[in-house]
Amino acid sequence: MLSKIHSAGLSGLEGYHVSVEVDEGDGLPRSVIVGNVSPSVREALERCQVALKNSSVFLPPKRLTINLAPADRRKDGTFFDLAILSGVLKAIYMPAGADTDQYGFIGEIGLDGEIRHVNGILSLVSALKEEGLRGAIVPQADVQEALVVENMDIIGISHVTDLFKLLRSEDAFNMFDRPIPEKSLQDEQTYEADFSDVHGQSFGIRAALIAAAGGHNLLLSGVAGSGKTMIAKRIPSILPPLTREENIEVTRVYSASGLLPKGQALYNRRPFRTPHHTITTPALIGGSSPQGIMPGEIALATRGVLFLDEIPLFSRFAIEALREPMEEKRVVINRLQGSFTYPADCMVVAAMNPCPCGYYPDRNRCHCTEAEIRAYQKGISRPILERIDLCVEASPVRFEEAVSLEKGISSRELREKVQDAREIQKIRFKNTDIMTNAEMRIRHIHTFCKLGSREEEFIGDVFRLRGLSMRSYHKILKVARTIADLEHAEKINISHLSEAVSYRGLEDRLFGGGDMA
Repeated sequence: MLSKIHSAGLSGLEGYHVSVEVDEGDGLPRSVIVGNVSPSVREALERCQVALKNSSVFLPPKRLTINLAPADRRKDGTFFDLAILSGVLKAIYMPAGADTDQYGFIGEIGLDGEIRHVNGILSLVSALKEEGLRGAIVPQADVQEALVVENMDIIGISHVTDLFKLLRSEDAFNMFDRPIPEKSLQDEQTYEADFSDVHGQSFGIRAALIAAAGGHNLLLSGVAGSGKTMIAKRIPSILPPLTREENIEVTRVYSASGLLPKGQALYNRRPFRTPHHTITTPALIGGSSPQGIMPGEIALATRGVLFLDEIPLFSRFAIEALREPMEEKRVVINRLQGSFTYPADCMVVAAMNPCPCGYYPDRNRCHCTEAEIRAYQKGISRPILERIDLCVEASPVRFEEAVSLEKGISSRELREKVQDAREIQKIRFKNTDIMTNAEMRIRHIHTFCKLGSREEEFIGDVFRLRGLSMRSYHKILKVARTIADLEHAEKINISHLSEAVSYRGLEDRLFGGGDMA
């Protein structure tokens, strides 16, 4: 008897439909799985047989051929265990049982018969929906995540015995209780870190506000212990709450990576990723791992913040690999298995000291040589620095500020300003494919960053005197547009341009002006 069961596999973040075909016949007992599968898929039959034995079900000696179609696509992972077991049971024991044509089966099977969690349920169930199926059978632990996919009939099972009940009769599907979606989104995202804890550093807080309002990249420079990391860690607390679409996008990444908290349907907070400076390029950008082609830290920071503390200490290859993702807001990884695309739409926030010891220009404490200082500062290249919209110096905190009990501006107050500016941008870009000022391309800059004659004369003088590149010039206009939005100003004026220009001073100090080579 031949049986066919629907399932799904995962390729990067994208799910794809897989048809599991099981043929049982007479002859010498033999079991084989074909269809361009990995060892983890071939082992599925062994897991299924032991799980059946431990559930007091013994397979008769049959000749089993199991095919996972399409055969031209590589299948990897344990997603197919439940579908393979269902196909075997249907072929041998229950040919006249429940009609499974409208349901997909996803899940890993333990040797004790337990149906276990698998990564990427959101993408897998979405693939089944795109195939036109009515519903999905998933592990009980993954039910709430699967319910995020709307208009899908989701049934959760926890043991092989539940599968027997489901397959034994035509009415069995109707006998299972349908779970109710839990509330997935919080009314308001809460963060432990708050900007009211930051003493002094008004320039750093101002730069963080502008960066959050326009989605700009930010570099914080200053002596050790001046509060750069404190400011960076609090930036997610002033970003607007995630929309439903952003929530699902972030959840897909974390689910496929196995980082979604257990029992949680959606990842509800703006991500904040802070990799160590010893991170490798594949770990930062994404690439091969024992689990397959996995997203890197920049993808895990999507819709949030990627914080690179002590950026000059990172591998030059790793940092330079950020060039395209910072511009395109996505990562494309090409391997023998295929091409994989991950989102990389995040704010890149970096921090650096002025020298290796962190105390320059205080020569009473800093004993670094000029060569050491230059070598350290050259750890960040000009092409990367030009992709950072705002560079601000964090000055040492005065004693009076450190001991002051007066609270600074809170994250709630700053978030309200950010949301007002983002609402202006939402209206401005409603007929385009972008959402924030930082995403503007040249045609958008020409449309939304028009300058008056006085403003053009001012920025023209700056362009010539400081030898700006076109990228730096466009960054200044984007930042000026955000500053104007924070002030609810319709047009960009000289004060907005002047402040935006002031955030590119570090570029001049490190590279002395001049165009890029």
